[in-house]
Amino acid sequence: MAKTTETKTAKPKATSPKGKAKAKPTTRSGDAANTKPAGPPRQPGVERRHNHPTRAKLGFVELIMTQSVSKVGQAGDLVKVKPGYARNYLVPQGFATFATQNNLRMVEKHRQRQRELEEARRADLLNLCAQIAQRSLTIEANANAEGHLYGSVNADQIAEVLKKLSFPIDAENIRLEGPLKELGLYTIRFVLAPEIEGDVKLWVVPTHTDETTP
Repeated sequence: MAKTTETKTAKPKATSPKGKAKAKPTTRSGDAANTKPAGPPRQPGVERRHNHPTRAKLGFVELIMTQSVSKVGQAGDLVKVKPGYARNYLVPQGFATFATQNNLRMVEKHRQRQRELEEARRADLLNLCAQIAQRSLTIEANANAEGHLYGSVNADQIAEVLKKLSFPIDAENIRLEGPLKELGLYTIRFVLAPEIEGDVKLWVVPTHTDETTP
């Protein structure tokens, strides 16, 4: 009796999960799912307005004083004040101006120029001080036989002698402890500016005398 053979169909082998090939997701440039949300567009005009010198920051605006105002500042000072005080009083009255970059540059140039002028002025005063200190002054005054003056010599008279010698000195530049009331030689202190001062010799001699003038 003939045997019949059955043809077995090969079954596909089962593949483990590890063996499966992972499909790569396809991306498209226009795919909204893969695009990060864009932030709000920049607004340069708004940023400039926020940083504008006339806009209050922390409740204050910065001003450059053009004139001295009590309890606010001196001319050239950079100050912070309330916006209403700035817009309603200081700026309209011409006491101050807003601290723009251009105004700040102008103020700095002015300050530099003032520093240069002050240095030149102090150099001139130091030179003047040295010239005065090299001189010896003489003032004649009426006195008795004991050398006591009938009057006195004061700062105005000393300044007058210096002016005759072409030194621009005023009485307030002369430092005296009191009027000079006797004949003799004195050392007179004078002050031309802070930390610029010197001494000058002064002879007080009798107006009419037979004695030899020192």
